[in-house]
Amino acid sequence: MDSIDAVVIGAGVVGLAVARAIAQTGRECVVLEAEGAVGTGVSSRSSEVIHAGLYYPGGSLKARLCVAGKHALYAYCRERGVEHRALGKLVVATQPAQLDALRGVQAQAAANGVPDLEWLERDALRELEPQLAAHAALRSPSTGIVDTHGLMLALQGDLEHAGGAVAFASAVERVLPGAGPQGRHVVMAAGTELAAEVVVNAAGLGALALARACGAKAAGYALPAPPAQLAKGNYFSLAGKAPFSRLIYPLPEAGGLGVHLTLDLAGRARFGPDVQWIDAHEPIDWRVDPARAASFESAIRRWWPGLPEGALQPDYSGVRPKLGGPEAPSQDFRIDGPAAHGWPGLVHLLGIESPGLTSCLAIGAHVAALL
Repeated sequence: MDSIDAVVIGAGVVGLAVARAIAQTGRECVVLEAEGAVGTGVSSRSSEVIHAGLYYPGGSLKARLCVAGKHALYAYCRERGVEHRALGKLVVATQPAQLDALRGVQAQAAANGVPDLEWLERDALRELEPQLAAHAALRSPSTGIVDTHGLMLALQGDLEHAGGAVAFASAVERVLPGAGPQGRHVVMAAGTELAAEVVVNAAGLGALALARACGAKAAGYALPAPPAQLAKGNYFSLAGKAPFSRLIYPLPEAGGLGVHLTLDLAGRARFGPDVQWIDAHEPIDWRVDPARAASFESAIRRWWPGLPEGALQPDYSGVRPKLGGPEAPSQDFRIDGPAAHGWPGLVHLLGIESPGLTSCLAIGAHVAALL
């Protein structure tokens, strides 16, 4: 059996950032990826937004790692030449009854260490975005967009420069935790076995199932039950150019941040994601149902009444790796290290949904510190 210092399971943006951080501590690190390229799962199906850290509960991992990750990500992109843009975003209240909730977002952002939000009334909004219909908005100047694929290639390059590697077509079937403080974990993947001192489960949608297959050791350590439903998010693109220069977000809603407008680096406008709960036991149908355009149009016209009829086109979809179903409250990231489950050198990354992209470098540093 071959032996290595560290194994990271999953070559999405978070897995690559974790592997990079581990390799830069001097450990030999390999990333095992089931597919034939980096970032073909959750990482390839996001809004590509660099979040500011506005909404997450104070003290939560999402709040702390998003804010730290945002600063680290902007600096990294500048240093490594990864294309990005700090376009800023507007969080809008489309009716007077939402103003208190908008003030709540402002207060939560300040508590999270994001003090740069600007409150804008209707007239000021019209000067910035004449097509926007809202009573008030918060302007977040530190929200931006990033080329996710370019970011992952840069992270992979850093990993390889530090002596690490990515092994493709290497689906991990099971991890057998090592016995005792010095026991090496056995990673069973694609007919081979690797013994590793450190194993990080960054398997995205498969992370919870893999963690459950490892079993639990510490008294009181519990993993959530596998969700019966998954949260699929659909996106529609706009035929033609959008009359906005910033990202536009409604106030958050149950299950996500609502149908919002994002702009990619080429200026193309996309709307989404919505929340469509699907059966977790069925194969994922990644197609976007054109019939969903009607609900998108209704949501968008609350803040953009000038949306042309029939201008939305089905684009792509993603699935969030949530830890609960539609009735469950919003969950924080779970980064379960040895202190949680009792296995030295083993870390599970669970429920790493948005803002996982923004937080990736901070998650990498956090995991490296745990190990």
